[in-house]
Amino acid sequence: MSILETTKVENLARIVEESTRSTKEGVKYFIEPAPGTLARAKNKRHHIVFGRRGSGKSSLLAKVTADLTVNRSPIAYVDLEEFKGHSYPDVLLSVLIKTLSEFKAWMDSAAIHPSNRTSFWNKLFGASPSKKGFPRTKTSEISAELGAMIKELNAVLFAADDAKVQTTRKGETAVELQTALTAGGKVPIASIESSLKSSEKGTQSTQTQQEYTSRKIEVLHRNIMRYKGLFQRMTELADGPAFLLLDDLYHIRKADQAEVVDYLHRIAKGLNLWIKVGTIRHRSRWYTYSDPPRGMKLGDDAEEIDLDVTLEKYDLTKRFLLRILEQFARESNLKLDDFLTDGARDRLVLASGGVARDFLTIFRRAIDVARERLARGDSARGEKIGAEDVNKAAGEFDKFKREDFSRDAGKDEEKKLLEIFEKLSDFCSTEAKANCFLIDKDYNESNVENVPDLVDLKFLHHVRSRVTVRERVNRLYDAYMLDLSQYTGERARRNFEIIEFWGQNAEDALRKSRFIFAERPRS
Repeated sequence: MSILETTKVENLARIVEESTRSTKEGVKYFIEPAPGTLARAKNKRHHIVFGRRGSGKSSLLAKVTADLTVNRSPIAYVDLEEFKGHSYPDVLLSVLIKTLSEFKAWMDSAAIHPSNRTSFWNKLFGASPSKKGFPRTKTSEISAELGAMIKELNAVLFAADDAKVQTTRKGETAVELQTALTAGGKVPIASIESSLKSSEKGTQSTQTQQEYTSRKIEVLHRNIMRYKGLFQRMTELADGPAFLLLDDLYHIRKADQAEVVDYLHRIAKGLNLWIKVGTIRHRSRWYTYSDPPRGMKLGDDAEEIDLDVTLEKYDLTKRFLLRILEQFARESNLKLDDFLTDGARDRLVLASGGVARDFLTIFRRAIDVARERLARGDSARGEKIGAEDVNKAAGEFDKFKREDFSRDAGKDEEKKLLEIFEKLSDFCSTEAKANCFLIDKDYNESNVENVPDLVDLKFLHHVRSRVTVRERVNRLYDAYMLDLSQYTGERARRNFEIIEFWGQNAEDALRKSRFIFAERPRS
């Protein structure tokens, strides 16, 4: 029987599948992409955590939440995907309500649970706190105040909806009147009057909506000092910092992102309250140069933590990803050599583009692909997972990557990005005849301005920053790789070169003029 058919590998497949989504239970599997990342994320500084989908942003924030909770530091974790599509200022009100609700839940549980209730602590956080619980009376007072604020904000949030329903009903009545009067075709004056009334109702509805929007913003501005006072008392009670973790900022409308960050930053400013924002770099707007500026400015207000372990640092990336898989294998009493060839390891790294979740997802699919191959009696390539098994698994994974792409990009943007991607893909297929292409570092035309977006969306991967080409003196190029799913499996192409940009002769392999997709005119 093949090793892939054993209960050990079945258990490994189950663990890997469960781990591909960040959960409280998954915290125990957390591995730092680089030394010091976790310590930075827990320190008293505002941070914006950048990373592509699946790079480990949510896992890092979940680990921070667990560690700081055990340290008795007040903390709120807010998943911003819940507010996708909300308009401003409702989105800010919703985020603020969720923030206060999470802090209230923390004050009602982790703040006061005794340290000796080890079953509670170990189940959720894997350790028990060394600090004693907060004084119950003062904690209860802050919790009650949080509850009152949440109730007030909910009333403000839903007030405009009620008003909108009322004005819409009146408008519908006016339209019905107009229809009745014009049915006979003999009362043009009445028809004109009813039309005017209908238009008038529509104007009133618009004015009402604007009035309530203005009221919401006024309430938010008027209460900011109350919120600051509350967090001041909370951190004094904790005798230490509090933390607000905002995950997946890119799910909020881009035009509203800086406004949301700005308001919460204004609350935190001057207090022992620290904000950590997780997002995708080129899908986000965390700061705007308006008058006055909005958001958090990197370098001044906040520092960045970059979780994108890319193919540019291939050896480091490979080591990090294999460490994750080795950890799961140990739990199933397996070693990587038991079920994975050397070629499959490199191919998994390439297929994932350095993204941890994609690495694990493609590996899980590769188990099934290899099993199906062996079930057909095809054992010529061995009984372990091989490079071709990974190729096929990567090709199957493409449809899920495209679903993420459609979800993260709006319809207009999706069309534009796909057009650019198709041009790049065609170039690689027909001209470069390879999986890599080059762009002049000083070339800034519109046909390449969205390449960083395609990297963030994992359709392209940045592999080298300073490539020279023999026939192009005094020029530097960025090298990119087309995602593996576009030229393997069912999309496998003839006479198509896979550049081993990580190997000993990597520099020479990329220094070919036929790989240049875009550059400045040559004099």
